[in-house]
Amino acid sequence: MRRLSFWILLGILAACGSTPSEPSQQALAPTAMATATTAPTNSPVPTSTTIPTATNEPSPTPEPKLELAIVGDIMLARSIGERILSDGPEPVFAGVYDELVNADLTIGNLETAVADTGEPAPKAYRFLAPPESIDSLSNAGFDLVSLANNHSLDWGESALSETIGLLNQANIANVGAGMNAEQAYRPVILEKNGLRLAFLAYVDVPVENGGFVTESWTATADQPGLAWAEPAVIAADVAAIRPSVDHVIILLHSGYEGVNQPNEIQRSNAYAALEAGATLVLGAHPHVLQGYEARPNGQFIAWSLGNFVFDGFDGTPSLDSAILHLTLDKSGVIGSRWTPVRLVDGYPQALDPASDGAYIIETIEQLSQ
Repeated sequence: MRRLSFWILLGILAACGSTPSEPSQQALAPTAMATATTAPTNSPVPTSTTIPTATNEPSPTPEPKLELAIVGDIMLARSIGERILSDGPEPVFAGVYDELVNADLTIGNLETAVADTGEPAPKAYRFLAPPESIDSLSNAGFDLVSLANNHSLDWGESALSETIGLLNQANIANVGAGMNAEQAYRPVILEKNGLRLAFLAYVDVPVENGGFVTESWTATADQPGLAWAEPAVIAADVAAIRPSVDHVIILLHSGYEGVNQPNEIQRSNAYAALEAGATLVLGAHPHVLQGYEARPNGQFIAWSLGNFVFDGFDGTPSLDSAILHLTLDKSGVIGSRWTPVRLVDGYPQALDPASDGAYIIETIEQLSQ
């Protein structure tokens, strides 16, 4: 037994290859060997596929897209202007503030001249808002307004010039009117979230009850005025700017007041725009909501967005309104929804689309059949 113990001990010392008095740095080798040999024989062998590795491949670039909030007629004169002067600019859009400022671009039709004074036009309804009313638009996040309507020149050329100047000072783009035809018909180009949008605005409304002819305000080479809507003109303007932008958006002031269906003039101008390559046609003027057309190729028409800020109207449907929210990407409209709105003392108030505002959504859908 002793001889066997001796040979066992000798074998162990030979396997270690050193005595305990050798440097501890060499003594670590058996420890590591023991650790390796005590692992279960069925343990997986590590491979390169089990170790996460960093790559230099870039993350996919998100598809460019943006959210538009579009509203109808904004009239800031008469009692509205008086309240702006007495109560400040914020209350005008307080009831719809979040819906407007949270959009990437917010758009509407400015249905008034904005100036200190001017020369009144020979017509029944003349709107002149105080300069302070521009702050209402700015505070609510408006990025662009159309001036192609039958009230921009209510107080003459000087008031139109002042309106444009005040909007420019507030960094609110404006389109559809100018000191000559070149300015009135010139597109406004806005870039946001990787998309480049061109805006054009036109007006074609019937002769007013008092006999005033809005077409007389058409801008010429040497006369301030508006961009008058004609299908051939719109088509040519769209075709000219379309190659340099992602989308062309038309703001069209047209239709019969108080009528909830588009007339032939609205249709001919809108369809000419779409056939020439426009993506959107956004309507105003009838003072009531009309329906919409959503095309499979991403084109969209909103025939009339109704009143948004306006006094002097009583009851439905002139007090019913909506904010149109559109999502655009490179291909066109990829999403739409409506915020129902009710005018209360002339100011817009957002309603719950699932409860007190449901009837407005239902009306829009019925008009769109």
